[in-house]
Amino acid sequence: MTLMRFDPFRELERLADQAFSVGARATRSMPMAALRRGAEFLVFIDVPGVDPEDIDVTVERNVVSVRARRAPAHQEGDEVIIDERPYGEFSRQLFLGDNLDSDRMSGDTRDGVLTLRIPVSEASEPRRVQLGTADTSEGAPQHGTASSATTGSETASAADRTTV
Repeated sequence: MTLMRFDPFRELERLADQAFSVGARATRSMPMAALRRGAEFLVFIDVPGVDPEDIDVTVERNVVSVRARRAPAHQEGDEVIIDERPYGEFSRQLFLGDNLDSDRMSGDTRDGVLTLRIPVSEASEPRRVQLGTADTSEGAPQHGTASSATTGSETASAADRTTV
């Protein structure tokens, strides 16, 4: 598993926000989409109206924490007629699998969307292993021991090579 899709504590927080926000329709969440594209995961988090300076992204072990702060638009002395926009501090946590390389993670914001790019670690990417054949003549490894793979200058028949 690469990204934790269900966080029971986050769900509990969401339900509590909905229950205790009398008259307010918006919850204090940041909607997210995550997908794999080639050798990286892309995470898109909606942060409309948030200044990029007010977004903090931290990584600790395999947990990515995103915090965003949005201040209300009104100032002292303003007469507020309607204020349905959520403001305050918003947070989101992503639990990364061991197959992702959080050291090479990058992010940027554009049009109110924070985009995180998390590469798949090279050790987790599929690779082709070429196997040679065991020679039972004197001095060669016996059955069950590894033999050396053929080099580029040697030729081998299709029966001598196996791709795993």
